[in-house]
Amino acid sequence: QVQLVESGGGLVQAGGSLRLACAVSGRTFSTYTMGWFRQAPGKEREFVAAINWNAGNIYYINSVKGRFTISRDNAKNTVYLQMNSLRPEDTAVYYCNAGVRFVNSKWYASDYWGQGTQVTVSS
Repeated sequence: QVQLVESGGGLVQAGGSLRLACAVSGRTFSTYTMGWFRQAPGKEREFVAAINWNAGNIYYINSVKGRFTISRDNAKNTVYLQMNSLRPEDTAVYYCNAGVRFVNSKWYASDYWGQGTQVTVSS
């Protein structure tokens, strides 16, 4: 069984930064493509970023390119999301997912989710 625990959310002013972390239990972490998703109030959960097992392939949605950086440390079973130049529209609950897949030009999550961490950006 895979368990994920996110941390690092909080309240920040526009233009500020936060670093999210997702600790993953289980010995197979290094084999997973990891992803971050977010869900704003009243909206569907959306894909934000993904990183493959060796960080050789990294993907972002257009709205966060140049501001967010996804990374991973396989020795620590942890994936990170560094978020800079935050905007009020980045306000959401952020979730990590283990085992995301890219199929027919769309990212799909697995059943392995963390509990989420709230990010609030004030204007």
